[in-house]
Amino acid sequence: MPTTMTYGDHPSQTVRRWTPVGGADRTAPVAVLLHGGWWRDRHDAQLMEPLAADLSAAGWDVWNVEYRRTGADGGGWPHTRDDVVQALGLLAETVRRADGALDASRVVSIGHSAGGHLALLTAADTLVTSVVALAPITDLRRCAEAGLGEGATDVFLGPDADPPRYAAASPLHRVPHGVPQLVVHGDADDRVPVEHSRDYVAAARAAGDAVDYREEAGADHFAVIDPGHPVWNVVRAHLAKV
Repeated sequence: MPTTMTYGDHPSQTVRRWTPVGGADRTAPVAVLLHGGWWRDRHDAQLMEPLAADLSAAGWDVWNVEYRRTGADGGGWPHTRDDVVQALGLLAETVRRADGALDASRVVSIGHSAGGHLALLTAADTLVTSVVALAPITDLRRCAEAGLGEGATDVFLGPDADPPRYAAASPLHRVPHGVPQLVVHGDADDRVPVEHSRDYVAAARAAGDAVDYREEAGADHFAVIDPGHPVWNVVRAHLAKV
């Protein structure tokens, strides 16, 4: 069963850690899971629990991270991003104390939607060695202009966000991120249009990032976090090689 750890004083600054099943006799790679939900507090880390169970069964030490979200939870920019950085700091301390039981060369940040946004923004200058971004939010101005997420970007950044604020909070405008990436997106996604990932991948590659891109025909926004969907096999095959 997973255990709950805290990386701060706020009730949402927690991690549900799943230790690897049957992995006590070998060094375990680490998966950091970051859930989506347009940063809103009505969505939480439970969204990633099926993936946590799947990866734990495959021998991964899984950190399913909760963070402060918008609404009554008190999140928003930059607090939500800073929470993820703080959780990664706790992970780094844990890896150091683990005396070789955790593989510091295989720390993969796996984020879905808003979690993909956070995974990309927090990979640099941390112990993260690669990112898997599942239908990620990458361009906040584009999301705001299209009204995606029922106005979630305005809530996250504030209604009077200026161009520098949009740029600072958008993975598209922060490339290169300096770590290898897998971006997975379904072409039937009606929450974050697939064109956003196509454009992000082109920009990241042009900036020098190593990015593998997989587009799944007929997959919607949530297929990419369904361990029973064929697209998850793409992610699992990628993780076997990192």
